[in-house]
Amino acid sequence: MTPFASLAAPIEAEEEMDAADLAPVRYAAVLGDLSRINALTLAARPTLAFLDRVRGRGTGDRPWRILDVGFGAGDMLARIARWGDRRGVALDLVGVDLNPKSAPVAAARLGARARLVTGDYRDLAGDGWDIIVSSLVAHHMTPGQRRDFLAFMESEAALGWLVNDLHRRRLPFMGFPLLAALARVDPIVRRDGQLSVGRSFRRGEWAALLAEALPGVPARIFRSFPYRLCVERVR
Repeated sequence: MTPFASLAAPIEAEEEMDAADLAPVRYAAVLGDLSRINALTLAARPTLAFLDRVRGRGTGDRPWRILDVGFGAGDMLARIARWGDRRGVALDLVGVDLNPKSAPVAAARLGARARLVTGDYRDLAGDGWDIIVSSLVAHHMTPGQRRDFLAFMESEAALGWLVNDLHRRRLPFMGFPLLAALARVDPIVRRDGQLSVGRSFRRGEWAALLAEALPGVPARIFRSFPYRLCVERVR
């Protein structure tokens, strides 16, 4: 990937960590390095702030049922669990991920704090979700898959949903390889991280997708430092 690649539209290329033949040990190392990068780049901030905004809605005496789509290493679920502990909010946490190599990595981090499912999020329809979140997942989807995902969250999340993703801008695209070098991450993380920025979206693209997938739904597009572009729906 060259820093001079055009960012006028999302880059269409597959990320190496998605390869089916990537060895589980290497995949686990990649997820571990991604977790470190996520911590350095404050990846959890918009998700936790969203939960604070939803908090006043409440669910009565029962725990919040939260679904994290594309849980990866489980670091977002771990942060959500700590958020609930600090605020005295009981949580029933579930993560779903298509890649079977994710579950052992996340389970080692989470223990019994969350139930982890390997498979398609659509198979979890009708399970009474209060909140659905994702982080760094939307840019891995095709346009049709993103439309279906937005429709699923809108129909299934009783309190609200959040897409936490990157903002396709030149500075983070050019700067990520330097951050990766300083953090001494796996080369796959360096290459995929830059590509992730290139595959992500801008405000107008999200607005067009929302108008197509969820016409009339008052979802909010907002930026979060540094270089996150998120979409939320709070009911």
